[in-house]
Amino acid sequence: MEIVKFFQEGGFWMYPILAVFLLGIAIMVERYLFLSKTSRSTRSMWAQLVPMLKANDYKRALQLVEHNKSPLSMVLNYGFVQRAANKRRETIEAAMEEGMMDAMPELTQRTHYLASFANIATLLGLLGTIVGLIQAFTAVSSADPSEKANLLSASISVAMNTTALGLIAAIPLLLGHSYLVTKTAKLIDSLEKAAVKSLNLMVPE
Repeated sequence: MEIVKFFQEGGFWMYPILAVFLLGIAIMVERYLFLSKTSRSTRSMWAQLVPMLKANDYKRALQLVEHNKSPLSMVLNYGFVQRAANKRRETIEAAMEEGMMDAMPELTQRTHYLASFANIATLLGLLGTIVGLIQAFTAVSSADPSEKANLLSASISVAMNTTALGLIAAIPLLLGHSYLVTKTAKLIDSLEKAAVKSLNLMVPE
């Protein structure tokens, strides 16, 4: 197969590039599944919570939050605890902000690796090409003059395979990073909106 031949001709540096790419894809898939699941659970929980807050049924609302492991439940639980202690609106709001800070790392973790992996794949590709060119010119220097042109062109073609693979790996990783950052930002915005709406329902201004 052409793909197998392309990979084999690239030499040693094709393997670390492939390893970086596969690790990046694994992180991308894991983050996508986690964020999608979190978005669904957030919407589901919010749909159940709103009627309880509007009915001032804080006992059931607190039970719902305590038995849910989503980031939204973490944020709201901080606020409900302070409300149960009859704290002022400012204290409840500060508690929810603290809950948001605790929830953020779980939402954003590992996503930043994708941009780093994309850069690493590109740099590994360039390094592989440079090493390949050095080896090619070294080999050509001792070759028969009539064969130098053909040997050099073939060697350069092979050396460029690592750069090609590095770019092939980097482009989807960068696209995945951009998509996940956007998806995470939307999820964080929805959590912040839910927190503000909950606060207004719990403690009207």
